Amino acid sequence: MELDYLKTLPLGGFNFDNCIRNRAMAESGILQAPKTMKTGTTICGVLFKDGVVLAADTRATGGSIVGDKNCEKIHNLAPNIFCCGAGTAADCDHVTEMIKRQLELHRLNTHSENRVQMAALKLVAHAFKYGGQIGTHLIVGGVDVKGPQLIECSNDGNMYSMPYHTTGSGSLAAMAIMETRYKENMTREEAVNLCIAAIEAGIYHDLGSGSNVDVCVITRNKYEMLRNIKHDNFKVFSKPGGYQFKKDRVQVVEEFKHKLVVEAGEQPMDLS
Repeated sequence: MELDYLKTLPLGGFNFDNCIRNRAMAESGILQAPKTMKTGTTICGVLFKDGVVLAADTRATGGSIVGDKNCEKIHNLAPNIFCCGAGTAADCDHVTEMIKRQLELHRLNTHSENRVQMAALKLVAHAFKYGGQIGTHLIVGGVDVKGPQLIECSNDGNMYSMPYHTTGSGSLAAMAIMETRYKENMTREEAVNLCIAAIEAGIYHDLGSGSNVDVCVITRNKYEMLRNIKHDNFKVFSKPGGYQFKKDRVQVVEEFKHKLVVEAGEQPMDLS
């Protein structure tokens, strides 16, 4: 009885019976298939001779709805380390805040500066435990005793180190700009302009990216956050009084009325 599992080993690897069952249930209407939520962002980072430049767009979406036109996607992890976040906004905010506190405790205990590699390792170690279920696609950049460093941390627990990185739904357009214009030992101005051009490529070619461009320049013992350094696709003209349409000229095709019940006051906590 204890060795019965040995009989199942030669039978092969994957079993797709559940996939066939789920498809049949979905076609018959018994099973409501879960819908995926598309997230949109364009973030990038590039090394230059004196430091690191990180950049991101500022559009936050929920499906096809723009939830925030000026969302801040560049997060501070340490005085010398920042990161850009793509994926689920709540996951990026809370995970980076958690790692920021861990790095602060490490500085207080060791009286030393945080390493960029350590920050990236903490991020991927946390993501790996959840098997890709956390929507944190991050680009970590900073300057430590080893010099400027740039590391991409995926939500499945992998990390990559390259001179430039792009990720997000607009990353392909941004990567095209990076691969075309990148060169070694760039100046600060060249690196900033390259990142702005890469983010703008994502904004113009991806519906999930938009609004403004944020840039963070990190050098030794100093950083500079440039919020809304570039504005794209802003409204050229807006009628001062707005647009008023007469009701008799607008055809109402269908009308829905939803009754809302609002209960004021405190609600007891459910302790069951």
